[in-house]
Amino acid sequence: MSTSLKLKKVLEERLNRPEWQLSYDRENEQLRIEHKEHQKGITLSLPGLTVEWQNKKDAFLDELVYHVEEALHAIEASNETKKERNIFPVIRSTSFPTESPEGDSLIHEEHTAETSVFYALDLGNTYRLISEKMLQDLNFSREQLMEIARFNVRSLDTEMKRDEVAGNTFYFINHNDGYDASRILNSALLDRMEKEVSGTLAAAVPHQDVLILADIRNNQGYDILAQMAMQFFMNGRVPVTALPFLYENGELEPVFILAKNKPVDETEGE
Repeated sequence: MSTSLKLKKVLEERLNRPEWQLSYDRENEQLRIEHKEHQKGITLSLPGLTVEWQNKKDAFLDELVYHVEEALHAIEASNETKKERNIFPVIRSTSFPTESPEGDSLIHEEHTAETSVFYALDLGNTYRLISEKMLQDLNFSREQLMEIARFNVRSLDTEMKRDEVAGNTFYFINHNDGYDASRILNSALLDRMEKEVSGTLAAAVPHQDVLILADIRNNQGYDILAQMAMQFFMNGRVPVTALPFLYENGELEPVFILAKNKPVDETEGE
């Protein structure tokens, strides 16, 4: 048996991991070690390593195995980080299907009486809703998935357009990245807006690609927001809900529940 084949045999024994795949190129005398899931790895040219192995024996083997392990772990960590950065929450109506077309249960949770939160893996030009089966492949727990998604949504651009109507100010977040409505889960954004408005902060997610925030200063503002939300809802590609919400003390409540408690416009009737 050649020295290269002897080294190959020893390395196969030392680098035997369930998550790794080893393959040998006999013609070029190269041993390939790669991660089964990511299909990325490292290739060792054995003829160039045999001389050092003969000279340093076990010390060289320990060093080589350590080098391979570190390289594979770095590749795995890089892929985990990439996956983490591409997980986002998406807002859907409570009537949205909770199973994929293949029958897999989709990871979701309640948000309000009108909305639910699903979770998506961003694929660039589109995204895929994460099912229970996908969650196992991603190697995250349900709690980790939700925490990662909530963290990532806070990194999204919150630049908004502004419009004044009848003494009320309306803000529109519309970046068409698939996560405009998801920004309603950015509690830091809502808390900041609640402090900045002079009236009551209201919000609406009529469809996936818009978040409306409103500084409501009079009764007419509620009607205008309701009309806006309905118009967006009817024209949205992925409708969510036409019902606006009030945001107070970190809680979202549908406006119709609190309608009887709306602030009275003190200028009315004067």
